[in-house]
Amino acid sequence: MHQPSPSRTWFITGASRGLGRALAVVALEHGDRVVVAARTASADTFDAEHRDRVLALSVDVTDKSAVDTAVATAVDRFGRLDVVVNNAGNLSMGMVEEFTEEQARAQFEVNLFGALWVSQAAMPHLRRQGSGHILQISSVAALGGFPSTGMYSASKFALEGMSEALAMEAAPFGVKVTIVQPGGYWTDLYTAMVSTSPAEPYAPLRAQLERQWADGSVDSDPRLAAEAMLTLVDTDAPPLRLALGSMAYDLAHDVSRQRIETWAAWEQVSRAAEHAVPQPEGGR
Repeated sequence: MHQPSPSRTWFITGASRGLGRALAVVALEHGDRVVVAARTASADTFDAEHRDRVLALSVDVTDKSAVDTAVATAVDRFGRLDVVVNNAGNLSMGMVEEFTEEQARAQFEVNLFGALWVSQAAMPHLRRQGSGHILQISSVAALGGFPSTGMYSASKFALEGMSEALAMEAAPFGVKVTIVQPGGYWTDLYTAMVSTSPAEPYAPLRAQLERQWADGSVDSDPRLAAEAMLTLVDTDAPPLRLALGSMAYDLAHDVSRQRIETWAAWEQVSRAAEHAVPQPEGGR
């Protein structure tokens, strides 16, 4: 650990509510500056004592040119970026077969492409500084695909694959990337979600899922996640991934163990599928 730099500048998407807002509040309480980038961004919703350190920018992260302008405006105002948080996201629930093309594409527009546009816009500034930390807010749903979360999981899997590559590309410039995998927190992710039109053949599976969820939520105060992320950015050697919450932590171990066991059980078949031979004439 090291002492945090004074007056860091955070650029947080989706910061007008939920996890993004909780993170903005915690950062401001620690004396940092925050760029609140959201469709409904407003500095007036934060305590008056902090507003001189808040820059509110109305941004749709699916609009690449708007994202580029917002990042440039943030740098012009505060001189630098220290922590970029891709928190904006949405949730679409439904069986994979039920998704319309429009619904499937919309899920990726925010969760993957929104984060991509912000990362691309921020990287030139972070490279020139030789420092910075990008936090990609993923989900426990990126640990595996589950019934009714297929498209959401797919968008978060894609985000994590992109972010793993970005982490290796950014490292030589002194820029860090961490994939944050939150479990359940009391945000409006579920109340604002989009649902597919239920197909009758999946009624029994839906009933089974409803019984599993009937015990209630284990969601937590998003401030706990925000404080964990503050600890994360205060660390000299942050991890590539950070699971937030016992549920996410335990599931990560369970899923990883199951995959390792499956790979081991099928090792002979896997290895038999490879045997190097000279390149055939005429190319591949």
